[in-house]
Amino acid sequence: MLGEEADHKLHHRIERRIALSGLPERKTLENFDWAFQPKLDKAFVLELAGLDFVRRNDDLVVTGQSGTGKSHILKAVALRACQQQLNVRYARCVDLLDDLYAGLADNTYLVRLKRWATYPLLVIDDVGLGQIKRRDNEPTAAHMLFNLLDRRHTHASTALTSNLALSAWGTYLGDTTLAAAVLDRLIMNALRIDIDGPSYRQHVASERARKAAAKTSTRQAARTKE
Repeated sequence: MLGEEADHKLHHRIERRIALSGLPERKTLENFDWAFQPKLDKAFVLELAGLDFVRRNDDLVVTGQSGTGKSHILKAVALRACQQQLNVRYARCVDLLDDLYAGLADNTYLVRLKRWATYPLLVIDDVGLGQIKRRDNEPTAAHMLFNLLDRRHTHASTALTSNLALSAWGTYLGDTTLAAAVLDRLIMNALRIDIDGPSYRQHVASERARKAAAKTSTRQAARTKE
């Protein structure tokens, strides 16, 4: 009876961490299609899921074209961290920046910055996707991101995904010099994964289109026989 109660409490704590993490879906490495990305180092990714890099306060940067599985991997790692009872926060890059810019507008910027800086694992997804919204009199996105990563540097782990080459971050973030400083903070203690492979989303879409075309052809053939 006591064991069941302890298990129930543990399950509740884990579910609460997942709910507070901001993860939009529960991805697992068990469901990752490794055969579709044969160049990806599976052993290294599974090692990351052991979360030692989080305990070392190392950073992680995953790059590659859209649809190659970058977000799946980091969402799975974030879920594993929640299950290990670590405080985790997931956000798309544009949403994180929107939150910090909102802090400038309502004078809660420092409170928000401190909150984002405290998570043992912060996952920033899709750097390079989505439009960054800022007024002309506000700091650049590079400035906002630098302030956050500077606070987290060597104190907590930050994991990012990007479909951009690192050399293109300056254009996206609006300041080449500060973007270089952001990357300097990241690369110093960062683990790197570059997924050089096809888009799984495009593959799924092509398969659906092929099956739909096959069904249409079958129906047309059946009508012809009638």
